Amino acid sequence: MSPQSLTLPDAGSRTGAGTAPGRRRLLEIAGATAIAATYVFLVLTQPVEIANGPASFSALVALGGFLLGAVLLLVAVLPVLPTSTLVLMPVAIVLNVVLGQLMGSTGLPFYLDAIGTVLIAVLAGPAAGAATGVLGSIVWSFFNPTVLPFAAGAALIGFLAGLAARGGLFRRFYLAPVAGFLTGILAGVVSAPIAAFVYGGTAGLGTGAIVSAFRAMGDTLLAAITKQALISDPMDKAIVFTIAALLAYALPRRTTFQFAFVRRFRVLAGKLPADPAA
Repeated sequence: MSPQSLTLPDAGSRTGAGTAPGRRRLLEIAGATAIAATYVFLVLTQPVEIANGPASFSALVALGGFLLGAVLLLVAVLPVLPTSTLVLMPVAIVLNVVLGQLMGSTGLPFYLDAIGTVLIAVLAGPAAGAATGVLGSIVWSFFNPTVLPFAAGAALIGFLAGLAARGGLFRRFYLAPVAGFLTGILAGVVSAPIAAFVYGGTAGLGTGAIVSAFRAMGDTLLAAITKQALISDPMDKAIVFTIAALLAYALPRRTTFQFAFVRRFRVLAGKLPADPAA
């Protein structure tokens, strides 16, 4: 994870003290490290009691580690985030939770629980996307504790979506689902050990059925869950990235171009409002 990829400077920040960007990079690295370390802790300890709620020691460690990482990322990017981002983040988190809960009850092997995360990443960059993903998982875990261990995967999705936006993949609409598909592959690989070691592959109605089918064919638990993830996650993220792109383009142009990240990297197609022809 490149520190520079998480830094979202605007005109004001570039004119400030030279040490400010350096402090933000350190905070971004520290936040990413806290999230990664918490993920490794969960994989190594395999705390099955975490599904019982936040009262267990493992749940408290996971909650603290992921929350620390999210806060550090937010502190790093807050100086360059417009007010519109801070207003939009709670809406994005609610969107994640509501759609995630609905899809979890349908029996379909899809999630659609990262649309808000990807939208924030497109508008505000990788760090804001990662923080939104983690915070969304933390909020959701109070209603559904099984979600908390997957916070690292949610952060990865937000981070990769921000990188895709910075690379111009949302500027050409047809590339958004491609970016989502590739993100889904990596997210699936990251989430598979959690699903296997913490939950035994039973989380989710539709996904659990696919895992059971692979297990019946003789696959190990981890192999079955990884195969399921490589089937479900890429398609899910392709849909998520497409919907997030539609939402980003549906917003008024003057609203989207308030975001320094969108302006600096020309994330979306169209002329900047400052252009006389816009």
